[in-house]
Amino acid sequence: MTAPATSPSPVPLPSPLELPAEDRALSPHTGYTRAHWEATADGLLRAAWQWATPGSALLDLPGRPSGSGVRSDGLEGYARTFLAAGFRVAGAGGEDPHGWLERYADGLAAGTRTPGRDDTESWPLILDHHVQGQPMVESASVAIGLRLTAPWLWDRLDAGVQDRAEEWLRGALRHTPAPNNWYLFPYSVAGFLESVGRGDAETARARERALELLEGWYRGQGWYADGDSRAFDHYNGWALHLYPVLDAHLAGDTEQSAHYGARLREHLESFSLLFGADGAPIHFGRSLSYRFAAGAAVALGAVTGHTPLTAGVSRRLVNGSLRYFLDRGATGTDGLLSLGWHGPHDATLQHYSGPASPYWASKAFVALLAPEDDPLWTAPEEPAPSEGPDRVLALSAPGLLVHSTRADGIVRLHNHGSDHIRPHEGEAEVADDPHYSRHAYSTRTGPTAAANVADNHLAVELAGRLSERRRIHPLGAGGGDGWGWAASWHRPVFGTGAPMVPGLRVESVTVVRGGHELRAHRVVGAPAGALVRQTGWATGPDEDVRSALHALHGWESADEVRAPRGTAFTRWAVVPRLTGEAGGTTLLVALASLTGDTDAAPLSAAVSEVSVAGATAEVRWSDDGSTTRIAFDPLTVDHASAAG
Repeated sequence: MTAPATSPSPVPLPSPLELPAEDRALSPHTGYTRAHWEATADGLLRAAWQWATPGSALLDLPGRPSGSGVRSDGLEGYARTFLAAGFRVAGAGGEDPHGWLERYADGLAAGTRTPGRDDTESWPLILDHHVQGQPMVESASVAIGLRLTAPWLWDRLDAGVQDRAEEWLRGALRHTPAPNNWYLFPYSVAGFLESVGRGDAETARARERALELLEGWYRGQGWYADGDSRAFDHYNGWALHLYPVLDAHLAGDTEQSAHYGARLREHLESFSLLFGADGAPIHFGRSLSYRFAAGAAVALGAVTGHTPLTAGVSRRLVNGSLRYFLDRGATGTDGLLSLGWHGPHDATLQHYSGPASPYWASKAFVALLAPEDDPLWTAPEEPAPSEGPDRVLALSAPGLLVHSTRADGIVRLHNHGSDHIRPHEGEAEVADDPHYSRHAYSTRTGPTAAANVADNHLAVELAGRLSERRRIHPLGAGGGDGWGWAASWHRPVFGTGAPMVPGLRVESVTVVRGGHELRAHRVVGAPAGALVRQTGWATGPDEDVRSALHALHGWESADEVRAPRGTAFTRWAVVPRLTGEAGGTTLLVALASLTGDTDAAPLSAAVSEVSVAGATAEVRWSDDGSTTRIAFDPLTVDHASAAG
């Protein structure tokens, strides 16, 4: 019997955060307590405020500017740290030993005095998302910070400052958000204004519009699409669930709380599995530099009671996520959250990422709204879902397949339903996005950078041009006891030359069982002379995991490809690869694995027999003689025991 995995224990990197002593009796997995959260919030605020303008309106943190410009970046520094301060002070019942709120009050007064002016303190105006939109994002953080701290900040402001702040905030209600979670920013602004007696028809319209869209974006199983597209990622937790559930909680609206809280509860049933035994969230989707904000949904569920998790499990997940990043140098020696994952990492970023962007991690401090005597802080930590028995979870609504293995504590996500292409966009019009286009992601590996070989990818090669996977069309997901599957199809897109080949498509099925991933693809309509290349997990010398890829049918050669730019987890990586020929219709089957279990058997020993007839493949497993059958026409996936 394999012993349960223990969380890897890297030597913590130097950090200026002054953290209290660990409590291993109450928190046997992490040692963290509520006091660690307060100390972390104070440390992050202390470091960031060193870069404030004289009037406290902007926090101009050092680093590469975002596409929105340095003034917007300075507002971002003010607003996102205000979230941390708001949760910190509200969670302490108004106690503010470091005087954070006085600074934010001064900054509010200075920033709204002459908004739009090019001077040292003035905040940028809020305009449409495609003109000067980033301030709309930040307006929500300002509004929530003010709402959380209203008795100690807003209520004590001069009436003139209140009026100026309202006028600036109303810019979010009068301009067009981006067609996704952005509609929840004016929703949050309107919620604050209504909470302080400044609501009207304009605020009501903003809230009604956001909730109307949110209903259309809900796809079931606790998952929202981020807009009218099929983007399913961490924005579910730190935006699409967070804003409406927090709003209802702060307003005491039991009807709204019950409606949106039920969805949060269902979301956490699957999302709670997306944290590894080391505390890492799944490395998937955009804006990953927000890091431990991934725990915000777990914390909010515990605070509001809308969670299927025990307090001990919730505590384990949020503590583990926070400690994971602090131990791996997320703050650096200057105490500032860097743009990256562990430390700085350019390939993790988007064009909108600026020096203060990582401070959306402040959303995790919603945990502090649970008082000291709340079970979230008094219940001993319990093992995370990934630390229990091996799990397989098929999510048909978002088209995701998740599996975890106890032996190494790794969680893997196989993507057959989430992409980053809006409905009106042509597939050849957008660039490949490694954070969505790959077939698989994990808590211990990251995708390779766009300039390197793509990991976990099936590419058709024509005249030296490799195809990319853009729009993903889900075909279904399901499974049974100890196994699961998900399937999708896509049209290969070529970055140079003709973007598409008429009639060419790739149908893909992933079946997981234990630590094994059966990957089957049917390539339809391939021109003569085409090649097909399948890659596996990218791993490197900075990791204690192993990647393997084993041909079962249709592949002719195997090698490894170097990825010198590495991933967010390793400076340099190697990717296993299989190559075969394709012409007309071709069926290809391979077995892949990513493991940290040093006792794992060779991948070549996992399967005893493979048979392929037409569009159907059957694989017999060596350990118990069970059989997995994949048929593409029509699509069916079955798994039968040796006796059945």
